Amino acid sequence: MIRRAGCVLGLVALALTFARGADARIIVVPPRAGQLGVGLSGQYGSLLSSGGFGSEFGSGSGIGVRLRYRLRYERAIGVTFEQQKFDVRHEADSTFAERTLTLLNTSVEFYQLFGTRGNTTKMLSAGFGLCQPSKKLADGEVKLGGNDVLDGAFISVGAGLERFVYQSLGIDLNLHYQTIFQNGSTNHNIQAAAGLVFYASY
Repeated sequence: MIRRAGCVLGLVALALTFARGADARIIVVPPRAGQLGVGLSGQYGSLLSSGGFGSEFGSGSGIGVRLRYRLRYERAIGVTFEQQKFDVRHEADSTFAERTLTLLNTSVEFYQLFGTRGNTTKMLSAGFGLCQPSKKLADGEVKLGGNDVLDGAFISVGAGLERFVYQSLGIDLNLHYQTIFQNGSTNHNIQAAAGLVFYASY
C-alpha cells in the first residue's frame, strides 16, 4: 500500500514539474456542469488517541479513488472509495498481537465549489459513509470477526483544490476530518491526500 501511495505522489510531483516547465500555449479546459471527474490519490492519516481505534493505532498511509460529478451553481456530488492502514501504537511481543488496522471507507460527498471558471477550483465538502475495519496480527492472520472489527459509520468534512495543468487533467489536493462511529466508540481521523483528477469531456 505504501508503494501505491508513493507512486501516486510521484505522479503528482511529475505533474507539478510539467506544469512549471510548460509554455503558455498549453490549453487548460476547466470542467463544466455535467462532467464526471475521476481521481486517484495517495493519502496519509492519523487517528487521535481517543476512541477504540485511536487508543491502539496511530497513523499510516493509504490510497483513494474519488468520483466527482459537476452540478450547476458551483456544486458537485461525489463517491469516494478509500483504503487506509494504521500502525499499532505500541507493539507487543506475541504471535497474536495486533500490528495494523485497515479501514475500507465508502462515502458520498457533497461539494461547494469556488472559482470554477479558472485553472484552480477550491472546494469545501461534507459527507457520510460506511467504514469496514480489519486487523492484521503479528503472525500474518487477518482478523475479520469480533466486536472490535464490526462495520461502522462515519461523517466527514473537508477542504481542497483542483489545479488544472493540461486540458481537464488536474492536481487534486485535499484535507479531511472524519468522525468514525464503531461499536459504541467515537474515533477521529485527520487525513491529507494528494493525487491526480481527470474530467471526461462531452
